[in-house]
Amino acid sequence: MTTSTVKLKRIKESNIGIATLLAFAMIPMSGFATDIYIPSLPGMTSALGISNGQAQLTLSLFLISYGLSQLFVGGLLDSYGRYRISMVSMLLFCLSCVIIANTHNLYVVYAMRILHGITIAAMVVSKRAFFVDLYSGEKLKHYLSFFTIIWSTGPIVAPFIGGYLEVSFGWESNFYFLGGFAAVLFVLEAIFGGETIHQTTSFHPARILSIYMGMVRTGSFTLGIGMLGLAYSMVMVYNMSGPFIIEHYFSLSPVVTGYCSLFLGFAWMAGGFLGKGLINKPFVRKMNINVLLQLVAACALLLTFSLFNQLWTILAFAFLVHVGAGFTYNNYFTFCLQKFPKNAGIAGGLTGGLCYVIVSMLSAGIIYVLPVQDGRNLSFSYIVLILASALVMYRVLLLNKKEQAVNVMTS
Repeated sequence: MTTSTVKLKRIKESNIGIATLLAFAMIPMSGFATDIYIPSLPGMTSALGISNGQAQLTLSLFLISYGLSQLFVGGLLDSYGRYRISMVSMLLFCLSCVIIANTHNLYVVYAMRILHGITIAAMVVSKRAFFVDLYSGEKLKHYLSFFTIIWSTGPIVAPFIGGYLEVSFGWESNFYFLGGFAAVLFVLEAIFGGETIHQTTSFHPARILSIYMGMVRTGSFTLGIGMLGLAYSMVMVYNMSGPFIIEHYFSLSPVVTGYCSLFLGFAWMAGGFLGKGLINKPFVRKMNINVLLQLVAACALLLTFSLFNQLWTILAFAFLVHVGAGFTYNNYFTFCLQKFPKNAGIAGGLTGGLCYVIVSMLSAGIIYVLPVQDGRNLSFSYIVLILASALVMYRVLLLNKKEQAVNVMTS
């Protein structure tokens, strides 16, 4: 393996504290890019003269490009450094937001959303690697366990802001806000940021592919990514269907959509805090209990909505499902990012990449089979994803028993 010392602007020791805060501020960008214009989806269909499915495709295209980009961006970050790639990506993201806000051509919007996925992948994966570069041991574990909690500020704050922007200024204002936020981060990074990787690895696609294959063959790592995808799909299915249920089925305003997303965003954060608080509890047992409680909540949503046909039934039981999803994501995300510290960029990219590929495929497929109607289809979607999670957890249990048996034989 060939390595070389990075010949880039190194981060100053005195700036590491501020740079760490900026890195945490970058983590929610993927959530902001999807959630801020969720209340505007019905408005976009009217303004652009498109169908519900075409509007939802702007989310799916972002998720697919964001996921696929992470599969190769990690190798680039390990080979060429974190800082320069991150800075270029922020600048391109700002420009693409301005383009979206000034066009009514759907295919231009699609192209820019794909570019959003690519640039945010580079930005977010570089910041995940930032922590592995600068921290280790319990301190690293402590910071990584905050990732899903910090990320959840996007789903909490973004739709709330987006609902008011939609009502006051129209759907285009969401993308001006995104571009402005990224521009502020760009300026602060230029002042306080710098390169954190100590040595780069020569970019050899065949070698990088072999590293990917080794990671994928690690059963617990791959199953962990699968659980991440299933957990976040529960949130994304609501994001793609909730605005139409609230604004079309219940005839309420985008501001109400924003408040509902704000409420469910707190559920994801609560699950993250719960996962952090129970991080030292027996892993398989707590995850099995979590899946069981999610299934009970989803079935309760189906029953109560059929009886009362009210928005509160959706919010109450979806909240419980999303708490469980945040709990699952927190536990498995911390596990996956610590698995391969010597290839932090590649591991972070593969984790996020495969997760979002799974999310894009699952959410789009479920919305196609169970299209936006009311709370019943949403509850069925949750039940499908929870049962799939239970099957994966069963596989985790079998794998753990197999690994324990191997350890006994070799000890």
